Amino acid sequence: MTDSTDQTSPQHPLVAARTDVGAVRELNEDSYTVLTDPVFLAAVADGMGGHAAGEVASAAAVRALDDGLARLAEVEGGPSLEGLGELVHAAHQAVLEQGPDGSGTTLTLLAALDPAEGRWAVANVGDSRVYRRPAGSPVLQQLTVDHSAVQMLVDAGELTPDEARVHPRRNVITRALGTTEQLVVDVGEVHAVPGDRFLLCSDGLTGELLDEEILALLEDNTDPQSAVDALVQAALWRGGRDNVTVVLVQIPEDAEAAAEAEPTAD
Repeated sequence: MTDSTDQTSPQHPLVAARTDVGAVRELNEDSYTVLTDPVFLAAVADGMGGHAAGEVASAAAVRALDDGLARLAEVEGGPSLEGLGELVHAAHQAVLEQGPDGSGTTLTLLAALDPAEGRWAVANVGDSRVYRRPAGSPVLQQLTVDHSAVQMLVDAGELTPDEARVHPRRNVITRALGTTEQLVVDVGEVHAVPGDRFLLCSDGLTGELLDEEILALLEDNTDPQSAVDALVQAALWRGGRDNVTVVLVQIPEDAEAAAEAEPTAD
């Protein structure tokens, strides 16, 4: 896990993060990173493979993001969707090279393309998610699509979302870093305005809480760290059957808010 922020610019968001092993697992195989130099990027990775293999895979993925971030900013024209996709592929290669046989990891991330113009990007592989709670609007928008067996059944009309939550194959994912030589990455641009909140999380959160419950906790906790703590605690209270990792990114309303923000991580 890495956490690095520069709060000298109002373009830098407020950030809070927390990861927890949960109430059942003995090992935390989730990893996350939050970086701002030279590009803001936040990411969550949920490793798999057992016997510490997942921990190695997720750590390798976020370390590759750290190592390759400078290249994203150096290309002509600045950060781009193509460059972000290449960065995820570099993380995939790192997992292939460093992870034990049978290991892999999800990866979901949020990156700034041109924060002054409100241009941000989301990328994902697997079933870790990015949500947006738009400023002034009491809704929660899921910006990523799960690469999972049950999502395919939902898309085909064979399951409802509620049925998918309790389906015996709900933990089977169809894409992951490190599990195949060929990888398809979903990458898209999103417009952000001051006050927008982006939530990145592993399925240890979404497996325990409904979207409306996540939204309610975000609404009840305007402070980013308080919101993150409340989300993790709610997942643990529900049973904490998996590792839980949450990163909350909030676009500041003004320069003063950004200057006062101090990112924290557990």
